[in-house]
Amino acid sequence: MSDSNSYSDKNVQDEVSELETKSVTAARLFDIRRIIGGLFVVYGVIVTIAGLVASDDEIDKAQGVNINLWTGLGMLVLGLFFLAWLKMRPTAPPTPPISAEEAPEK
Repeated sequence: MSDSNSYSDKNVQDEVSELETKSVTAARLFDIRRIIGGLFVVYGVIVTIAGLVASDDEIDKAQGVNINLWTGLGMLVLGLFFLAWLKMRPTAPPTPPISAEEAPEK
């Protein structure tokens, strides 16, 4: 009977470690820096393109400043900053809880 318990315990431990791995992957995938950086880069490209193709009338409405171009470039810089931050300091995996068997005795 102890063989079946150890086998099932091993299966449970394997499943728990697999779920922890999936949890870490999901946490990294949905890191807020990735979402914010990605959105700023996409919108920055769109607004920068709008600034590059702006007519003289549109620039005159903004008192001679190509606001779409400057805003788009700022958004691109901010988005790339978030993505670089994510790359340099990735999310740390959560530490597994200490079970009663592994805990040091007092």
